[in-house]
Amino acid sequence: MEGLAGYVLRRLLFLPITLLIVSFATFYITRWGPGDPVRVYADAGYSDPEALDRVRDKYGLDEPIIVQYGVWLEDIVTEGDMGVSLRYRDRPVTEIIGPKIWVSMQLGLWAFILTFLVGIPAGVYAAVRQGTWRDPTLISFFLFFQSIPVLVSVPVLVLVFAAKLHWLPAGGFDGLFSKSIIIPTLALSLPGIAGVARLARAATLGTLHEDFVRTARAKGLGEPVVISRHVARNSLVPVMTTVIGLSLVGLVEGAIITETLLGIPGIGRFVFESVNGRDYNVIMAIVVLITTLFVLANLLVDLLLLVIDPRIRASRSELG
Repeated sequence: MEGLAGYVLRRLLFLPITLLIVSFATFYITRWGPGDPVRVYADAGYSDPEALDRVRDKYGLDEPIIVQYGVWLEDIVTEGDMGVSLRYRDRPVTEIIGPKIWVSMQLGLWAFILTFLVGIPAGVYAAVRQGTWRDPTLISFFLFFQSIPVLVSVPVLVLVFAAKLHWLPAGGFDGLFSKSIIIPTLALSLPGIAGVARLARAATLGTLHEDFVRTARAKGLGEPVVISRHVARNSLVPVMTTVIGLSLVGLVEGAIITETLLGIPGIGRFVFESVNGRDYNVIMAIVVLITTLFVLANLLVDLLLLVIDPRIRASRSELG
């Protein structure tokens, strides 16, 4: 227990170091990128050079980059203040991105569930049927959907289900259980099923011919019991725990192309607009949030693997 606590503490100590490196790199790149955030004000009718200079002075944009980063870092550490949006005229960043992240999370939740609900059984079935026509046919079927870019699949889905059949709305977002979520869910999940299925197939094949599986069959256990109790537990659960854990972070990231094409007010579309509008504080807030969640998700996955897989616990003990 003491070893586990020390391991968790060491991992958590790396979090601020990681955030410092990522945030400084992002801050530096955004400031040196093309374009000027003050042009957002200029495009809105503030063409007076003196007025634009006052805007630069107000947000500290006329200071050296290292000074700007120091001010940003001090605000976020001492007050938890991620700054205000330049495009939304002084509205706090956290107040803007919160509702948009919630929309993207609802959107990604169904896609996440559908991807793994279909991909894992399909991969296990393909592995069990290795050497028959069912294995390559099933994997090829899902690879076909993976080969179609979202930029193509979304207009096709809208054309078929909205324009021709009139079953679903062509865009927008009305909530987690509305019809408007079906097209984006299909567009986001279909390309990902092939990857999950292939991973599940490879993990299953690695364990399918082990001695303990042959022993289980020799005892007279049925094939479904052998697969679910012996094969899946020893191969599928550790692999899928890693993939599912890290994929959960994707719920917060949103989907830029899908949200933009369908007019969904999620965080993916908002990030695209913020990058185009040089809204520095919004970009920084989203990068810091996603980096933090990714590091914590990595830690959570590692802890779950220690609990689930005794082989990993044994290797950790040997390494001290």
